[in-house]
Amino acid sequence: MFTELHLTQFKAWQHTGALSLKPVTMLLGANSSGKSTLIQSLLLLKQTVQSPDRAVHLNLGGDEVNDLFNFGGFDDVLHLSGGTAPRQFSIGFDFVRPDSDRAREGSFRCTYAKTSSGSVVVQALSLRTQARHLQVLRREKGAYAVRVGDEAQPRIKGRHCTPERSIALPAEAIAALGIDGQWVEDLSLAIRRELEGISYLGPLRRKAERDYAWNKTKPGEVGVDGRAAVDALLASALLKGEDHNQVVDGASKWLARMKVADRLEVRQQGRSSRYELVIHRDGVACNLHDVGVGVSQVLPVLVLAYFAPRGSTIVLEEPEIHLHPLAQSVLAELFVEVGRERQVQFLVETHSEHLFRRMQTLVARQTVATQDVALYFVERQGHAATLRELGLDDFGRLTNWPQGFFGDALNETREQARLMFERQQKALQQARQGA
Repeated sequence: MFTELHLTQFKAWQHTGALSLKPVTMLLGANSSGKSTLIQSLLLLKQTVQSPDRAVHLNLGGDEVNDLFNFGGFDDVLHLSGGTAPRQFSIGFDFVRPDSDRAREGSFRCTYAKTSSGSVVVQALSLRTQARHLQVLRREKGAYAVRVGDEAQPRIKGRHCTPERSIALPAEAIAALGIDGQWVEDLSLAIRRELEGISYLGPLRRKAERDYAWNKTKPGEVGVDGRAAVDALLASALLKGEDHNQVVDGASKWLARMKVADRLEVRQQGRSSRYELVIHRDGVACNLHDVGVGVSQVLPVLVLAYFAPRGSTIVLEEPEIHLHPLAQSVLAELFVEVGRERQVQFLVETHSEHLFRRMQTLVARQTVATQDVALYFVERQGHAATLRELGLDDFGRLTNWPQGFFGDALNETREQARLMFERQQKALQQARQGA
């Protein structure tokens, strides 16, 4: 689980400070305030560690098939105020992996710069556990120096120390570190596993189709737009194993809780290799293509909640799209209950007041503890994004309500009452004058 995130000079962010991440973390704020940038920083590292090119320092994207985002070039990522030296940006995070038999916790910090040829390079890399620390610094002519702990002089230096995929050292450098090479390698592997364990679902998802072909295999991931969510459902229903029907039953359960369906069914079309998804509600069975778009848009969210590996991190942007208010609020219950049941972390960017308010209620009910939820409000001040943690007390009350973001239900009611009274008074006066 990711426990902290740090960004410096990265896109909208001049400096985030230490952003604490919890089992459920929600990011709120106006459009183009910088919320998505927080998410994208982790996805940038994920696509870097998954790059087929071991020598890459930072994979800014461009491969439409394999990359999550195309970040452009170095100047597109560098914060606007980064025009003065040093022109660098950094990404860092802390994590815990309680089930790991090697590195159970650690810290990653990496600073990036631009070469004369325009490519992105690691300028400084820091890997740390509670007991150990390694630092890699770029020197002249592309060579790197590696320091271990508090050593005043580099342990090793040279081009053979060049970091790989931002998070690791080459095998030659690991060997040269001797006994310290083992914990460095273990920590780099743990960092890679943590990043690879991110499952991301974006705000734009595939529309429902009337039927689907299936190749009788389980997909590796649901996809940025949920394109493989149906494949995950088909695999859950039709492949035998310990998790048989887990995804289908889980999705059905939450569709019912949202009151948009009673259950979900996978149905084969004759003896063909094509299948349809059938939505049952109030005794009527309908093809997914023929029901409201909200069902097809939330389905990938529900699928991902049960399809993502245990202990992984699920990143969602606007999971509430096309849902009515009650269904939006139930998403808060999904994040808390499934997160606890499957040890899954949820990092959610949302505009939904209903989702937010239900999370407050869950705290008041003591369904979730305040230390397991983090709520942040992101806003712009000039060119820079700023972050405000929204404090919740034990009764779910906010100690610092974000002004001008959510609707003001109480003031709306007051205004309606005031206008009603004025109109009634005016009508009464007109009636008296007519008499």
